[in-house]
Amino acid sequence: MDGSFVVKGNIIWSESLSSIKSMEDSFLVVEEGKVKGVFKTLPSQYSSLSIYDSGNGLVVPGLSDIHVHAPQFGFRGTNLDLELMSWLDTYTFPEESRLADEEYADKVYSLFVSTIAKSATTRLAAFATRHTDATLALMDKIEEAGLSGFVGKVNMDRNAPDSLREESADYSASETERWLKAVEERGYSNVKPILTPRFIPSCTDALMEKLSLLRDRYCLPVQSHLSENMGEVEFVKELSPSSAFYGDAYDRFGLFGGEGKNGCIMAHCVLSGEDEISLIKKNGVYVAHCPESNANLKSGIAPLRRYLDEGIKVGLGSDIAGGTTESIFDAMIDAVKMSKMYWRLVDDSKEPLSFKEAFFLGTKGGGSFFGKVGSFEEGYEADILVLSDSHIPYPRALSPLERLERFAYLHGDINGLEAKWVKGRRLF
Repeated sequence: MDGSFVVKGNIIWSESLSSIKSMEDSFLVVEEGKVKGVFKTLPSQYSSLSIYDSGNGLVVPGLSDIHVHAPQFGFRGTNLDLELMSWLDTYTFPEESRLADEEYADKVYSLFVSTIAKSATTRLAAFATRHTDATLALMDKIEEAGLSGFVGKVNMDRNAPDSLREESADYSASETERWLKAVEERGYSNVKPILTPRFIPSCTDALMEKLSLLRDRYCLPVQSHLSENMGEVEFVKELSPSSAFYGDAYDRFGLFGGEGKNGCIMAHCVLSGEDEISLIKKNGVYVAHCPESNANLKSGIAPLRRYLDEGIKVGLGSDIAGGTTESIFDAMIDAVKMSKMYWRLVDDSKEPLSFKEAFFLGTKGGGSFFGKVGSFEEGYEADILVLSDSHIPYPRALSPLERLERFAYLHGDINGLEAKWVKGRRLF
């Protein structure tokens, strides 16, 4: 059967934030792209399936990046000397303006997608730019690469340079609908549209009203930014004086999750107050935690433990190019480190994140935004990584969990990705 096979190895997966499973020298069974289970001995009914034997490899679920800016891939690792709003004006907006040139957009998106395809990421929620045709080209490349996730054509009709600002709310909405109709015509299997108002500073109320209508008409999820940086939050107060807080400026247009909606991701949430946190929880909004970017752009340390204690849905984001790397393993480690700083410098009642918890966030935590993704529980989509740590010598025997933690801390994914499947389809 297509998408039916067995992977043998040391298998590790999360069932919840507090529960991680590890089975040595065992069998992960996949039928028609879905996980059937993990078994110490291969059941006879699966004996005819082909077996990928990883030897002493680690077998884990694919990782999910729930906040990444694909057009910023070309300048990652540079120009990180400013805070968010100045960084956007000085570096980011000029770079994104260049994607009006389809040839340049093709170069950037080809590099981005080829890098993600070779990485540990199997699912992603990506921002494109305001440019409709370039956004479609990005979706084409993700589909062709066999990756899966969401891509958003960005909306912005104010507070941006002329080269990037859309001419009106009407124009922005009409281009968004043109994009959505083109997506329907192309009939993608792996990549879907997500409504993407860049953030409140770049979207007028008139545009938000029109996007709300499109959200309902096309049953779309939403992604944007929330309470990332002090300068940004103060600017939102000026622009939306009738809103009680930043999240309320989205919610008043029905663009902040809620019952009957199709999901919402808000990136960062570094400076969210009590009322905003309550609304995030009530509306089932996902927090995309982007620890490296929060440090690079001097935004602060998000109260991650508070969100987890509240039962808020949290995943990890690379936030390229505020972040420098596509590696969600690196994001796991950065999340642990930043939580330690929060405990030491802000609130010592909030226990630092453990590696096991960070692994959950990078797999099932963020993966749940895409459906039954990020675990090896029965019925989950078969996103699978085989990891080899043979290039990292060690003097004594380690458990699979110890090896996995060391793999993450020592950047093992640079040279140690042996195999990758998305929805049961092998990419390499």
